[in-house]
Order: sequence, then structure tokens, then C-alpha cells
Amino acid sequence: MQIPPYLKKGDKVAIVSPASAVNPDYVDKACAMLIQWGYEPVVGRHCKGRYGYYSGTLDERKGDFMEALLNPEIKAILCSRGGYGAVHLAEYLSDDLIRSNPKWIIGFSDISVLHALWNRAGVTSIHASMAKHMAQHDAEERCNAALRDILRGVSPEYEVPGHEYNRAGSAQGELVGGNLAVLAGLIGTDADILKGGKILFVEDIAEPIYKVERILYSLRLSGVLESVKGIVVGRFTQYEEPNSSGETMYGMIRAMLSPYNYPVAYGFPVGHIEENLPMVEGSLVDLSVSQAKVSLSFKTKL
Repeated sequence: MQIPPYLKKGDKVAIVSPASAVNPDYVDKACAMLIQWGYEPVVGRHCKGRYGYYSGTLDERKGDFMEALLNPEIKAILCSRGGYGAVHLAEYLSDDLIRSNPKWIIGFSDISVLHALWNRAGVTSIHASMAKHMAQHDAEERCNAALRDILRGVSPEYEVPGHEYNRAGSAQGELVGGNLAVLAGLIGTDADILKGGKILFVEDIAEPIYKVERILYSLRLSGVLESVKGIVVGRFTQYEEPNSSGETMYGMIRAMLSPYNYPVAYGFPVGHIEENLPMVEGSLVDLSVSQAKVSLSFKTKL
């Protein structure tokens, strides 16, 4: 995997809205934090716009994103928010285009599409909170500080409390993942990153238990669940629990993964939550799981 250059003081960071419309105040406060970190924010022309549900027309969103990607002075691209719409850019982002303009893409949720494209091209990216979180928390809050440090070249090392469902073990490999429903929409395409041989992390919001189970069955029947090296189960939020049969989300996931022997960590702080720890997609990681704790160490040195 190609690691984009880390940022230096004075580097430019673009803020664009490739999907849904964002509260302009969040963008302004994210700019203030980037300045505090020593960077120069560059706001896309349509970043604060609105076109129905989206921040702009496809041409406007694509134009802002391409301007940021192709500008050699821009060293990182912060997506203002997710929502829906990032997939509209997918057919315009070839592997050659991404590899020849390697820079950090930052975001999560619907931005999982872009992480999948960066991974397909062999470039690492950062699954992390976006403008809203930066606006509502100070620079030393754990997730903001971790994002700042990653951009500077510091490899993150996380240790979090365990979960009673954890399956103990250790694994080493490439970490990929993101929003499960978004990534499931890429199954069968050349941007599908839900594959065997890797360590997967997944999270979701407002997806019923049966829909998550349906995706997991697809991964089971295709052989993916059997052949991964480990799974980090993040937070699943804003759904009805338990379902009509009395099954909980984590209970269902635990049952789906019960035939396998690799380590599984439940309740890891990643997803649509306040403490959404930044994850370097495409990085080699060491994963250690016990019922008492989970350790995840990234190897992101150039």
C-alpha cells in the first residue's frame, strides 16, 4: 500500500462535500481547528451548498473533489459529512488517477465508498469523524488529537475495554472496512473490499438486525467470513433492539461468526458515536483480543 505524504506546517487541507449537504457552521469551525493545527484550509466552492438532499449537483460535487485531488498543493481532503452521494463519484475515480495524486482522504459513513476506491488503488486513507465532530469538540479531544497525530505521521495504538462476547486471539494483516451497508453495496464490483485474507472492521447506523444478518449471510456464502484474519465489530446504532425473536444485534453477529476461529472484538469505538477512533484503512495492524481488553496497533511509517 502507498502511504500519502504526511503533513507539514503550512500544508493545505481541502474541505469538500462529496455527498449530503452540511451545516456551514461545522465547516467554519473545522477550518478553525485546521488552522490551530498549523494547516491552511481550502473550502470547496460548493462545500456549503445545497441541492435538494445533496451539497450540490453531481457536476458541482465532482468538480470540487477533482479540484482538490488534482491540486498538488492540497495534501489532504477532509470530507465535510457523509449522508449519501459519494458513490456518484466512483466511476470518475480511476486507480491511476488516485495513485498519481496520493493524498489523505478523511471521513466515514457514506465516505466508505471513497475508502474502498483508495484501497483498490493501493493507497491508504483515514476512516475518521468529520466537520461536525471537529466543530463540537476541542483539538485535544481523543479522536481529534488522534487524527491530527496520524496526519503528522504518528502511528496510532489503541487499547480499549473488552466485551463479554470477545473471541480471544491475535492477528496481523491489512485493516479495511467501514460502514457495512455502504460496503455491501459494492459487493460484486472491483471496489469490493469485504474480502478474505484481511482484518475487517464494520459499523452501521439505523440498519435493522435482519438486514445486517442478510449482509453477513452474503459474506458467509461467498466464503469471506471463513477466510478473514479477524473482525473488529464497531458500534451499531439507532436500530430497534432486540428484534421480534428476542435476538440482539451483537448476539446475531456472534452466532454468525461462531463457526470460525479468528479473533473477534465487539463494541470497538468506531462508528456513528462520539468516540469514533480514526482507523488507517489499508494499514498493516496487530490485533490482540481478550475479554478484558482489545489492542490495535497500526504500522503506518513511510
